[in-house]
Amino acid sequence: MSGGARHTVPVDVHLILRRDGESGPEVLLSRRAGPVYATGLWHLPSGHLDPDEDMVEALIREAREETGVLIETEDVTAAVTVHHRPPAGSRSRLGVFFEVRRWSGRPRIMEPDRCDGMDWYLLDALPAPMVAYCRAGLDAYRAGLPAALHFQHPGEAVEHRPGGPDRTRLLSGPPLDGVEVPYGLRVFAEQAVGRIVEATEVSWVRTGSRVWRLGGPGGGTWYLKRHRGARFHDREVAAYRSWVPALGARAPRLVAVGTAARAVVVTALPGHPLHGMVLSTANEARLQKALGRLVGALHRSAPERPAAAVTATDKIKRHLDGARPYLADGDEDLVLALARAYAGLPKPTLVPTHGDLQYRNILLDGDGEPLLFDFERSEYNTATRDMVRLSDTWTGRPDLRSAFLDGYGRALTPTEELRLDCETAFDAVSGIAYGTSHDDPEVTERGHRTLRRLRSQHP
Repeated sequence: MSGGARHTVPVDVHLILRRDGESGPEVLLSRRAGPVYATGLWHLPSGHLDPDEDMVEALIREAREETGVLIETEDVTAAVTVHHRPPAGSRSRLGVFFEVRRWSGRPRIMEPDRCDGMDWYLLDALPAPMVAYCRAGLDAYRAGLPAALHFQHPGEAVEHRPGGPDRTRLLSGPPLDGVEVPYGLRVFAEQAVGRIVEATEVSWVRTGSRVWRLGGPGGGTWYLKRHRGARFHDREVAAYRSWVPALGARAPRLVAVGTAARAVVVTALPGHPLHGMVLSTANEARLQKALGRLVGALHRSAPERPAAAVTATDKIKRHLDGARPYLADGDEDLVLALARAYAGLPKPTLVPTHGDLQYRNILLDGDGEPLLFDFERSEYNTATRDMVRLSDTWTGRPDLRSAFLDGYGRALTPTEELRLDCETAFDAVSGIAYGTSHDDPEVTERGHRTLRRLRSQHP
C-alpha cells in the first residue's frame, strides 16, 4: 500500500423510477435546463449526498425535490454502480443507481429553473440527446449487470452519441450458488422463471451463442440462450413471436426476452437429439415425412412476400476466394455456371424459414415425431433455401427426399429444382470457406460431399 494521499471520489445517486407501460418497461427521465451541467440533455433524477446522509436517504430526498414522488425506504433496491470519469477534468466519481417500482404521488417538474421536461420512456427506446454517463448506467441495468466503467476521454461529448466512441464497459458479478451462469443472465432468467437450482451449459461448440439448460426447484426446465450478436437475437425473437406459434407443441415457446443482454429464455421440449442418432430405413423415412409436414406448416405460417431483385454473384465470388485452395477440379466452374443460371431464374416468392434446417436442430419425441428448435437464422427466404442443408441427408436416399416432399404437400417445380441446386452449391462453397478457416471439419466435409453430388448431376 502506498503512503501517499488516498484516492477519494464524489458519490451521486440516480433514481430508476420504473413502471410497466403498454409496450414494455418504462423509466422516468427529466431534461436538464438552465445553468446546470449537461443542460438540454435527458437524465435520470439524480443528485449528490448531503453531509452525514446515506445513499438511500439521498435518493428519497432527491426524488421528492425533483419529481414530487414519495418513496419508502423498503421500496428502494440497488441496481447498478457506475465508476465514471467526465470528459472535462480528470476526477472520477461513483454513481449508484437505485430501482424503485412503488411510490406515491404523480411525477412532475418541481424545479423548473433546472428542468424543462419530464416524461416516461421505454427502456428499449431511450430519447436523445442523453447524458452518456446516465446511458451507461441504464445499459448495465437493461443487461441485468451490477456495475459498469465509463471513463471518457478529454474533449469528448457529454451526450451519448450512437456510433461514437463507446466508453462503457459492463461488468458481471460472480456466479451464484455454484451455478455457472454469468450474473446478469442469471438475474434475467430468475426474473422470468423464478429461482434456479441447477444450470448446465449445453452450447454447440461451433457457434458463438451460449446456451444453458436451467432447472427450477419444482422440476421445471427451461433453456437460456445468449446470442452472439444483435442480428441473430433479433431474428430468433421475431420468429418466436410471429411464426413459431404455428408449430404448437412441436417447437419451444418464448418465455422472456433480454434485449440489452441479447438473451432469451424458452421452454424445454420433451425429446432427444436427432443428431448422431441411427434410425432404421423405414423410421427415417417416416421421420422425413413428418418433418416435411412441420416445415410446410412453418412456411405457411405467414403470408408470402415477393423477393427483391438481387444477384448472388458477388457473394459467391467472395466465398470462392476463401474456398478455392480446397476445391476439387471442376468445382469452381460448376458453381459459377450455377450462379449464372440462378441469375436467370424468375424472381421467387419468400416464405418464413427456419434458416438452419438440419438434424442437429431437430429432436425426436417419444412417438418418433420431430420437434424444431434454434430459430436464430430464421428469416423470409425461398422455400428451397430451407431444404438446402437437409438435402445432405437425401444423398443416396431418394426415398427420404420423396418422403419429405410427400409430407410437405407438394413436389418442387422444375424452376425450384434448379434453384435448390444453385442454393445448395452456394451453401457448400460458403461452408468450405468457413470450415477451413475455423477448423470445422464437419461443415467442410459436408460442402465437399455436396459439390461431388452436384457435379454428378450437372456434368
